[in-house]
Amino acid sequence: MKNKIIILLCLLFCTSYVSAENVALWFDSPANQWMQSLPVGNGRLGAMIFGGVDTEKLALNESSMWAGQYAPEQEKSFGKAKLQELRELFFQGKLIEGNQMCHEYLTSDNHSFGTHLPVGDLNIQFLYPVEGSYTNYKRVLDLDKGLHTVSYTLGNVTYTRECFASNPDDVLVMHVTANKKSSVSVEISLNLLRQPSKVRTLDNQLIFNGQALSKNSKGGVWFEGRVTVSAIGGNVQTKENKIAVSNADELILRIDIRTDYKNPGYKGLCKKTVKAAEKKSYEKIKKQHITDFSALFNRVSLSLGDKRDAYQLPTSVRLKQYRENPAKDPDFVALFFQYARYLLISSSRENSPLPIALQGFFNDNLACNMAWTNDYHLDINTQQNYWLSNVGNLSECNTPLFKYIQELSVYGQRTAQNVYGCKGWTAHTVANIWGYTSPSNGIGYGLFPTASSWLASHLWTEYEYTQNRKFLKDTAYPLLKGNAEFLLDYMVEDPSGKYLLTGPSISPENSFVYNNTALSASMMPTCDRVLAYEILNSTLQSARILNVDTDFQKDIENALQKLPPIRLMANGGIREWLEDYQEAIPNHRHTTHLLSLYPFNQISLDYTPELAKGALTTIENRLSAPDWEDVEWSRANMICYYARLHKNQEAYNSINTLLEKLIRDNLFSVSPVGIAGAATDIFAIDGNQAAAAGIAEMLIQSQNGYIELLPCLPEQWNKGACAGLCIRGGGQVDFSWDRQGVKAATIHAKNDYPYRIKLPQENRYEILLNQKCIDIVPDEHGLISIPMNQGDTLNLIRL
Repeated sequence: MKNKIIILLCLLFCTSYVSAENVALWFDSPANQWMQSLPVGNGRLGAMIFGGVDTEKLALNESSMWAGQYAPEQEKSFGKAKLQELRELFFQGKLIEGNQMCHEYLTSDNHSFGTHLPVGDLNIQFLYPVEGSYTNYKRVLDLDKGLHTVSYTLGNVTYTRECFASNPDDVLVMHVTANKKSSVSVEISLNLLRQPSKVRTLDNQLIFNGQALSKNSKGGVWFEGRVTVSAIGGNVQTKENKIAVSNADELILRIDIRTDYKNPGYKGLCKKTVKAAEKKSYEKIKKQHITDFSALFNRVSLSLGDKRDAYQLPTSVRLKQYRENPAKDPDFVALFFQYARYLLISSSRENSPLPIALQGFFNDNLACNMAWTNDYHLDINTQQNYWLSNVGNLSECNTPLFKYIQELSVYGQRTAQNVYGCKGWTAHTVANIWGYTSPSNGIGYGLFPTASSWLASHLWTEYEYTQNRKFLKDTAYPLLKGNAEFLLDYMVEDPSGKYLLTGPSISPENSFVYNNTALSASMMPTCDRVLAYEILNSTLQSARILNVDTDFQKDIENALQKLPPIRLMANGGIREWLEDYQEAIPNHRHTTHLLSLYPFNQISLDYTPELAKGALTTIENRLSAPDWEDVEWSRANMICYYARLHKNQEAYNSINTLLEKLIRDNLFSVSPVGIAGAATDIFAIDGNQAAAAGIAEMLIQSQNGYIELLPCLPEQWNKGACAGLCIRGGGQVDFSWDRQGVKAATIHAKNDYPYRIKLPQENRYEILLNQKCIDIVPDEHGLISIPMNQGDTLNLIRL
């Protein structure tokens, strides 16, 4: 027994330890473009760092830097009487007339909608005592520390720069040193993208302010930023709009940017923040930052095979070689997975004022100039940005999303009443920070009132993973109930009285053929059915757990009984609409009807095998359609879908396709040129996040009421180890595997919960609960049931 415990501890040590070298991106040359630069962020303030030798550039971002303003008359009044009149057209088969009426009455004005905007660039020009070329160049992004480092040698002097975004001190910090005294001379200036704006100098500070304006919108936040310059040794001089440092031993920059978004004292706060940071030593700020960042990042480790000498190669070389032969460097996928967790921590913290926008926290000034802007798209992108958070052991990162949902619910009550004459709250496809919850100016993408339901579903997912009853009572249930109230009031019986239907609504951004005409709007597209079920069911479960609202529970139970089933098309695929309409765009990137497969579980191999087969048919039809719109988020979807269907090689191939075609040098995922009118590749963080969620889904699943390890393991990942991934029920799992399957696993119970585990039937395992052997026989499905208490540990050891 003692020997087995020792073996187990050794195995689990291997799963939980990954050295810092193994979780870093590094390059042997500076970035020449934004897609080669590397990100640091504290959830509010961030920068893309280029690492230049002659000139360092920090492309600055602040999450509330938004154009636009509140529009009190954002939608047209419609109401229940007109809604019923409209529905009669659809029930009578007059879909063309119904769509025309939707265009006329169910669109809105978004003249002051706005977009998130980048701030501009901080430029640091280096003035060297000697001329010549540099050697030994290296720039590194340590993911576990949130620390960016640049080092190189010029002449006989080695220069080092460190940069990070501190959450505890709420500033960006850069530290420049040299191994020879008096060698640091620079000129610091700003190239702001926000015009008009002003830059001035005061003592040792660059101070800039202005308004975030966009050519497409009225209004915008007012902002102020400060760059404070401290030098050890040497001289600091202020010039017009610049600060010069000469012959210093060390240079420290502390940077803050604030806006007046919910912050009337933003100027004073900016001044106070940099002043407080100036009083602290660089080492103290750095230490507190690393402690804070590492506490989140180091919860999860992942290895997918032999590393060999892979980490001795620059990341750009590894990416190139991976594309040529993925089997030679399987652990590159582990780095990509951890990078997504790094980006989530950098973009969304508990004290962040806003959640991650459509493009992401880091803004390349491209998406915000597109017609679709860098807003909150609630028809998949915002949701994908948070698919990784719970399974990736970063539930705290959900906090700004939940605060945002709360705000939407307030404005969404007006929209529910004004547009549909309904109780509760709703929001549609596009949203901003100004309370925009209305249908947009086009029904093909905007007439999607269950977008609010999709977003609200994250509240229940949070409870599933954390079992936090206080969160359920205080935050989740009130918001879920409000959206459920909208659905119950909004849905209507079909003419037969058999089903309750939403509508008219859309399957986002897609269309069908009816009487030789491509149309968008219909009664209850499949995604509406899926989302209505999710909200009603999770609200019902929440009310039962909290033992509240008995009469409301009965209303939900009755409604759930009357939702139409998910159906198959004649070709065997999943219907995207209530009727078996012909797809107008067979190669469309959106597959919103497959939400039933992932992230939800209304289609599963266990319980609905025929629908699971239909989902696979749908996927194959989309992928095989000529010119399928392969974008970062839709390819990430395929990883998630295939993982749920246990199609290991197909999921693996989709990872490789993403890394080959839709990832750029800095491992950012992109929406490629040509899609949705884009003239160039545009960064979008959803591909990074959703793909990483899919990778986790390949390794562990818990949606069917039991824990399954390695449900979708490709043969190329024939050995590895993982620690810290989370499961529904509030647990955390560490495990390792080889060609024969799971070697050892440990489940840590964070709550009292009756866990069920699916044991691989090809192996036998010894089971220990709190280090004591227990005798338990799996059922015919290989499942064991073990009630665990908070703090319990369950070990599985392969015999």
